This record gives sequence, C-alpha cells and structure tokens, in this order.
Amino acid sequence: MKNPKKKIQSAVVTIALLTAGGTSIRAQSESSREAAGDVARPQTSSPTDFVDTLNSIFGKQTTQRATHAKGIVVQGKFKPVEAAQGLSKAPHFGQAVPVTVRFSDNTGIPTLPDADDHATPHGMALKFHLPDGSETDLVTHSFNGFPAATGDEMRQFLIAIGSSGTGVSSPTPLDTFLAAHPAAKTFVTTQDPYFGVNSFRFINADGKVTVARYQIIPKAGKHFLSKEDVAKAAPDYLTSELRSRLAKAPIDFDFRLQLPESGDKIDNPSITWSDKNKTVDLGVIEITSIVPDSDLTQRALLFLPGLLPVGIEPADPMIQFRNKAYPISYDRRHAGETKK
Repeated sequence: MKNPKKKIQSAVVTIALLTAGGTSIRAQSESSREAAGDVARPQTSSPTDFVDTLNSIFGKQTTQRATHAKGIVVQGKFKPVEAAQGLSKAPHFGQAVPVTVRFSDNTGIPTLPDADDHATPHGMALKFHLPDGSETDLVTHSFNGFPAATGDEMRQFLIAIGSSGTGVSSPTPLDTFLAAHPAAKTFVTTQDPYFGVNSFRFINADGKVTVARYQIIPKAGKHFLSKEDVAKAAPDYLTSELRSRLAKAPIDFDFRLQLPESGDKIDNPSITWSDKNKTVDLGVIEITSIVPDSDLTQRALLFLPGLLPVGIEPADPMIQFRNKAYPISYDRRHAGETKK
C-alpha cells in the first residue's frame, strides 16, 4: 500500500493547486459547471490527468479531497463598500450577502498536523450566496501566485514531486523542475495572507472593464508562529484557535482588488504583481461562526473557480482548467455514495 505522507515528506515542497475543493450540493448539473466561464488554451494534459497525478501522490480518494483534504467550514457575511458597484455589476458588489467559507490545510492527507511544513499554503474558499438564490465562488490560498503558469506545468510539478522520494539521486526531478521554474521555487518558500492568484475582468453597469486579482487580508494583521511554537503546536491548533476566537468576536478580513501596471502578465498566475501596485477596497468579509456540522457540510461543498455572476469574467485560462478539475475530484470522493 502506498504511503502518501512519506512521499511528500521526501520532497521539500508544498502543493498549491486547486485550493480547498468545495458549490454546495452535489446536484449541480454538468451544464451549469460548463457555464461557469470558459477560456480556451491548448493543453496536452486534461483535468482528469491532473487529478490522477494528485491521487498518485496522496493515494486513492475515498471520502477526502484530492488536495486540501483537511479543513473547517465557517459562515458569515460580505459587506461591500459603496465604491464596489463602480467596479462591477455583480450582485454581491451592490449589497451585503451571506458567505460560506472553508479554511484548509494543503495536501490530500486529512490527518496532517496544522503546523506541518506541508500544510502550507493554507486555503480559503468562499461561496457568496446571492440575492436570487444563486452562488458565486472564489478559491484562494496563502501565497501570492501559483507555482506554474498552466495546467500542464502544474501537472509536471506534481510528477516531479512524486518522483523525488527517498533514495532518488541528486539532482532529483524536483530539483530540475525548480531550477527551470523560479516561480515554483519562490512558491515553496513564501507564505502570506490569502490571494486569488488568477486574474478576472470586472464589468460595471456602464460596460467599463477593470482587470484585477483578489486579495483577502486579515484586519488583525499578519501573525506567524515562531519555530519554538511550531514545535509545540497541537495537530489541530488552527481549528482550535479559530473556535476560541469566534467564541469571543467575529473575525474580519479586508477584501480587495489588486490592479495591474503596464506590462504585468494577466494570463500567467505564476508571475506575481508588485506589492506597490494599486489596490481597491471591495468591502469586509466578516466571519461570525463555525457551521453546526463542519465535516458534513464540507463533504457537500464544491467550490468552482469559474462559477461567476454577471459582471465578473475569467481573464486567465487557468481558471477554466481548475474549474473542470474540481468536479472530477468531487465525484471521486462521492463515488461510494453513487454505488449504494
């Protein structure tokens, strides 16, 4: 039997990919999945190939996600600022809406300790519940960028990880990949708040288009554990801390858009934009409580990066590749239910 944890421990790297995995309710039709935004880019590997590669690293899916398997679901509200309507006619830019949020650890191992090196990047996936009963999703992670520009490159990255286990001579396939892909090397060594690493087109009521990337910044600021605290951290310390903090008060995040400067790459999520780029406030995401049954809720959740409302469109081909891969992982972790 494969030991997926041993495999990832032998590779000094963390996997970003399809952060958090979670549209509510399994009954969403295939047609609505395809309608969630489509941007064409030639790919030599399919979304199925991509999920197959993840399963080869972390083991066959049973009830867990292909990656970001460990998580907790919370709820709250997004409250937009008035100026958000000037950027997009999307419904949630014009009025406050409920949100369902899943925080998660990286990897396909649901028992991974929160402080493990491989638990990063952490994921934050959001589902905005719109006034007409529909939903729109946003999938982010705690690194400003992706380790690869395309689905093909991301799969190559994963294959390199899976081929660089104990006993593999140096330079390993992972060493070779990182040497040829500086963005991936930066990715495995840097952490930050939450970023929607893909670019989107925001269209307002007058038809004006603004291209931007999302940022989600905790109002309480950035706080990281020391090496000593990491060594002492309990396996589920993030979940425990979240419960403790929410018992006292809501947790707020500033929701922003980062705008590109001339020359910034729009369709390559592996190339980050400068911290000096202008940002525009959209509002505040207020987390108020943990859902009553987080485990049951997160099993029913499927977040789709391309599930977008009128007023927001993909500007990066990676969005649709991710959008097609998530349902494959979702179906695999529910395959046992289908057979019953």
